[in-house]
Amino acid sequence: MKLDYEEIEDGDQFEDLVADYFRELQKVSDNSIMNVDVQQSGVGTDGGRDIIVDLEFSDDVKVFTRRWVVQCKFRDHNINLGELSSVNIPTLIHSYKASGYLLICKKRPTSKVTEMFERLNRDCKDRYQYECWNGNALLNKLYLVEDIHQNYFPKFRAEMLKLKSN
Repeated sequence: MKLDYEEIEDGDQFEDLVADYFRELQKVSDNSIMNVDVQQSGVGTDGGRDIIVDLEFSDDVKVFTRRWVVQCKFRDHNINLGELSSVNIPTLIHSYKASGYLLICKKRPTSKVTEMFERLNRDCKDRYQYECWNGNALLNKLYLVEDIHQNYFPKFRAEMLKLKSN
């Protein structure tokens, strides 16, 4: 049995799942994250919400915060440049005083999106970071966060409980 996006009803629930994933990160004991603050904006022009994630770290010398603007695309097809064209991503990062932008897709970004992110990472004069997680990358992260399973993947959780009881 594996986690399956078929248990996620729509893009709103997918965004809530991503927000809750980040909230759970501070409970993980083997990372340097001390605190996580997650804010979800109002509905934007693309019908979704921006998720603002502040991660507070300690490197044993100093505590610092890194802010990410996270956008989710819960589409049944690969995400292309046209679906990102309604937003100037560097301006979006700047407007939130963030360090970077993370795109999370149910499927995959096209090669043009990947190339754009690589170019932005290489050439951004403001040194913003641009990252993209495809659906499988997110699912792999979600396997490790069992508190998420009950709310978003109840069929998976029930199967796992059956296996453990046998």
